[in-house]
Amino acid sequence: MYKTADRLMLNHRFTFLWVMISLFLSACSGAISQPEKSVRHAQEGAYAADISADGKISVISTAQQGILVWDLTNQAEKFKWSHQEEGNNHNTVGIVHIAADSSYVVTADREAFALWNLTTGEPEGFWRIDEASVRDIAVSNNGRGILVGRGNGKVLFFEPKTGRRLEFLGHQEKINSVDISPNGFYALTGGNDYTAYLWDTRTGQVIHKFVHSSRVTKVALDDLGRYAFSVDSKRGAKIWDVQSGKEISQLFYLQRQKIFSTATFSENGKYLATGSPGRALNLWSVTSGSEIQEWRVTPKEGTQPQSAIVYAVSFSQENQLLSESSSGLAEYWPFEQD
Repeated sequence: MYKTADRLMLNHRFTFLWVMISLFLSACSGAISQPEKSVRHAQEGAYAADISADGKISVISTAQQGILVWDLTNQAEKFKWSHQEEGNNHNTVGIVHIAADSSYVVTADREAFALWNLTTGEPEGFWRIDEASVRDIAVSNNGRGILVGRGNGKVLFFEPKTGRRLEFLGHQEKINSVDISPNGFYALTGGNDYTAYLWDTRTGQVIHKFVHSSRVTKVALDDLGRYAFSVDSKRGAKIWDVQSGKEISQLFYLQRQKIFSTATFSENGKYLATGSPGRALNLWSVTSGSEIQEWRVTPKEGTQPQSAIVYAVSFSQENQLLSESSSGLAEYWPFEQD
C-alpha cells in the first residue's frame, strides 16, 4: 500500500502527464483558435446557452444578468428573463433548449423549469419538480411538448396546453441527456444504465434501443428525422439511422475519453457538429465518423488552466458554424464544405 504522500505525488505526476498529452494532441490536431467574428453576449460568463436551428436567436443563462435572448441578425439583446423574484440576481438556470421552429424555449435549474414564448418574450408556465432533480430538458415546436429527464431515472413528457402527462420508465438509472423531435412525437433519452432509447411520446412505446458499454452522457436527434447521436463515457460516440436503428458510423478520435457538451446535425445531413467542456468545437462526417475540422473557442477569463465549455453550436450559414460558450462569447467559424 502506498502512503498518502506517495499517492499524492503519483496523482500529481499522472495529472501533469495527462495535461502534457492533451496539449500535445491539441497541437497536432491543427485546431483553429481564431474565430472569424466574436460578439460578447454575457459580461461575466455563462452557465448555459442554446442557439436556434436557423442561427438567428441565442438564449444565454448568464452569471450576473439573468437569462438573455439575443437577436443574432442585429446582434442586439431582445429579452431579459429571470426564474427568480424581482430583485433576486442569483441565477441558477443551467439548462436551456430552443424549439426547432424558434417559437418557444425552456429554461431549467435543478428544481424547476419555465416555458417562454420567443415571439412575445412572455412566460407561459412555471413548474416545480419535487420527486427528483431536473437533469436535462427539451421542447418541441409551438411549445406543444416538454421532455424532462430526471435524477430518479424517470422521463416526463408533458403537454402544457392540454395538461397531458406521460412517464417513461424504461431507464433503470438517472437520466443524463434528452432530446425531442420537432413535432414532439419522438424522444431520445440516455442515462447511467448504458442505454439510449428512442421512444414514442404518444404511447411510451420503445422504437429503438441503443446499447453502449458505459453510461450514456449525451444524446441528440436530427431535426429532419434521419439520425440519432448517442455518446458514452468511454469511447463510444455513435450515429444511428433512426428508421432502421442500425449504426451508421462511430466518431473516430485519438483521446481515450472525449466528453460532449452539445451536438447538432447539419440540414444537408452531411455533418455533425459537437462541442466539449475543454474548448473543443468539432465538425464530423456523418457517413464515415471522421473528423473534418477542430476549433478552440476563447477561454473564459480567469480560468486556470484556461478553458471554456461549449454550450451550443449551430450551422448559422451554409459554410459557417456559430458557438456559444461559458466565456460569454458568440463566435463564428468558417469552414469549407466537401
